[in-house]
Amino acid sequence: MTTPLLDTRTLDRETARALPPGPRLPMMVQTVMFARHRAWYLPAVRRRYGDVATIRIVPRGRVCVVLSDPVHIRELFAQPITTAHTGEGNVVLRPIMGDNSLLLLDEDAHLRMRKQLMPAFHGHALRGYRELIARLAVAEVESWPANQPFRVHDRMRALTLEIILQVVFGMTDGDRLDRLRPLLDRVVSVDPVIMLGGFYPRLLKYPPWRHYVGAQREADATLYDEIAARRVSPDLAGRTDVLSRLLQNGEWSDVELRDQLVTLLLAGHETTATSLAWAFHDLARMPDVMRKAQDGDDEYLEAVTKESLRRHPVIYQVSRRLAEATSVGGYELPRGTTVMAGIGLVHSDPAHYPEPDEFRPERFLGDNPAAPWIPFGGGVRRCLGAGFSLLESTEILRATLTRHDLRAPNPTPEPPKPRNVTLTPAHGCTLTASRRS
Repeated sequence: MTTPLLDTRTLDRETARALPPGPRLPMMVQTVMFARHRAWYLPAVRRRYGDVATIRIVPRGRVCVVLSDPVHIRELFAQPITTAHTGEGNVVLRPIMGDNSLLLLDEDAHLRMRKQLMPAFHGHALRGYRELIARLAVAEVESWPANQPFRVHDRMRALTLEIILQVVFGMTDGDRLDRLRPLLDRVVSVDPVIMLGGFYPRLLKYPPWRHYVGAQREADATLYDEIAARRVSPDLAGRTDVLSRLLQNGEWSDVELRDQLVTLLLAGHETTATSLAWAFHDLARMPDVMRKAQDGDDEYLEAVTKESLRRHPVIYQVSRRLAEATSVGGYELPRGTTVMAGIGLVHSDPAHYPEPDEFRPERFLGDNPAAPWIPFGGGVRRCLGAGFSLLESTEILRATLTRHDLRAPNPTPEPPKPRNVTLTPAHGCTLTASRRS
């Protein structure tokens, strides 16, 4: 049963007075500020209203309580699965990922789906992906132009898409791959405006939403062809890609498989590509740090990845919808409240990370005291692909930095720019690469 949103239709005056404080700007103004400038707007809200604040955004003035204190965020992540619904908090993703996406399910349905997915992303399975990731990464960085500016984010998106297609989808058919690459790129390059269809399904009948749905249907047709072929593949038992592992270890309908594959595509392609672009953005502007990373040490390369995810949160916040009234952050929040854990707010807090604007991978080395680091969320809803993402990033960093020196033609840092649910370098992380001697 869907939990009704707490919004202007369901919020009474007494409840409104008991909510945490927040800006009184018109709902559409707050929506635009949140959608387009969240990395500026949410810190400004925190400075003005404190660690627990209320904003109101689409649809219908939805009540969103934003948390920025790690203690309060842990309270949220520790809520029972019957109390804090992540799937309902991610409803904006429904037109892209589908009804069966792991990110859109709650309670028993989520636990059942997660249990079937877990074997493909743990232990032995992860180690088995390393060689293919490394080979694809080397092929990509060997093709980079020498001493000519290019947009690294574009190259990372192409590389992580290829990794998803081969490691996750297990696709090797050349014609089918050639058809699917541009279609999937259109599917994951969704504008925040398109995502409004998650709240207003009637929009999907009109352009530009209708055009997006058309591209999605073309991509789906190719994915369903691949799923059908894989089900009867004579070598299914010997394959190690994620799709084949899912078919070997679970009971799946074609629609369920499609929704999980698209979820893994969006969650594991765009986010990893963006975090890598930010890592290269900072390394190119800090030659001393880049030289340390060029030694290819696993621990340091992983620390580079973690510091990039801290300094440039790709996903700035994650949401839960309260299925029942509960206490979070010192407030009794009513049923239907959307509660946002401010990942970017925690990672930029000098109380946890001194001089937070500095890029320092050493924060994540050795015996340094653990600070709150939550780019993959937390609790039972922590990102299933966290280990895969760190492995992938480490191998791509190694392939790149052992072969190239990077330089930023413009030393001025690039500001973040919203792209679907992520925050990317505004100019695509424009760099030059020169081969190391």
